Amino acid sequence: MTQGNRTAVVAVGGNSLITDEFHQAIPDQYEAAVNTVKRVVDMMQSGWNIVLTHGSGPQVGYILRRSELAIAEVAPVPMDYADADIQGAVGYMFQRAFHNEFVKRGLPGHAIAIVSQVLVDPDDPAFANPTKPIGPQLDEATAKARGEKLGWIVKDDVGRGWRRVVPSPTPRKILELEQIKLLTANGFVVIACGGGGIPVIENEKKYLVGVEAVVDKDLASSLLASDLKADVFIITTGVDRVAINYGAPNEEWLDSLDLNRARELYDADHFDPGSMGPKVLAMINYLESGGAKGIITNPENLIKALDDKSGTRFFSR
Repeated sequence: MTQGNRTAVVAVGGNSLITDEFHQAIPDQYEAAVNTVKRVVDMMQSGWNIVLTHGSGPQVGYILRRSELAIAEVAPVPMDYADADIQGAVGYMFQRAFHNEFVKRGLPGHAIAIVSQVLVDPDDPAFANPTKPIGPQLDEATAKARGEKLGWIVKDDVGRGWRRVVPSPTPRKILELEQIKLLTANGFVVIACGGGGIPVIENEKKYLVGVEAVVDKDLASSLLASDLKADVFIITTGVDRVAINYGAPNEEWLDSLDLNRARELYDADHFDPGSMGPKVLAMINYLESGGAKGIITNPENLIKALDDKSGTRFFSR
């Protein structure tokens, strides 16, 4: 692809790769990735450079569940290694999907997935208050039984089922930022910060050490978009727009939010901390760092949202 003058960071939710409870297998997730990639390549043909990030909540949970089931025969998988596994697996999905779409359209593009580490603070209060859902949605009885047996902390996921929750510390620094900048500047589609990046801390020798946590993909993507000075930061999720009073009789869908209004609603706890809350906070952080425009929408409305015909738009003023 030719190098565009505009850079977009597109954050794809891990849940958006699982369209429903009957399509959770890896081939189903790949087809969902293909559908997202088609719309991203449409953006590229309009002159955008793309950095794509992705979530991993369900997928990391699956890896850890397989590890638990096999613990009598093989050593368990630490959470940071599960994060790395998903970066490779989902990165491969997107890398292959981009290659095939380029071939289909006769385009010379290239995509590359980067194993990305994100520095976090070992004293982050999130380690004492796990909130990030991972793994499949379960009924309450099953979730609590597994929690008691396996030492999980489980919580209700906004009425959609019960899930295991783990610490989600704030991302402080993307350690592969310079590599991402270099590849983006040379026209590559870069798949980075998968699952929010692999959370690491520095020890007393300044060595990196992995930690048992999951970094929120949206907050890491916001940091990346700010560091890259991206022209637009897009989060795709399962709904077309952001809502307040979600699921209630007075539910209200929002077409646009300026920075002040977004902060006001966020501070008033209008967004669930396990789902839409981090997405809105990610937009706030991006705008406060000088970002120009943010969008939250679902993958199928990505192009329409860029033209201000769909999604929730975020702007500084």
